[in-house]
Amino acid sequence: MDELYIAKGKKIVHLDLKREQPPRAELLGLPLGPTGNLRAPTLRKGRRLIVGFDEATYKRLLG
Repeated sequence: MDELYIAKGKKIVHLDLKREQPPRAELLGLPLGPTGNLRAPTLRKGRRLIVGFDEATYKRLLG
């Protein structure tokens, strides 16, 4: 993955994994919800991973 978008409520976390290398534990914890499961929906488009739902982000990246 080159880019990671994670929707947490109204907040969107964007990581450019080509430029940033967050700690592994932080990276693995970001896409998980409060129950420890992967946030839904999860979508991979090319080298982007989009986790969680934010309508504006979906329109911008998929539109």
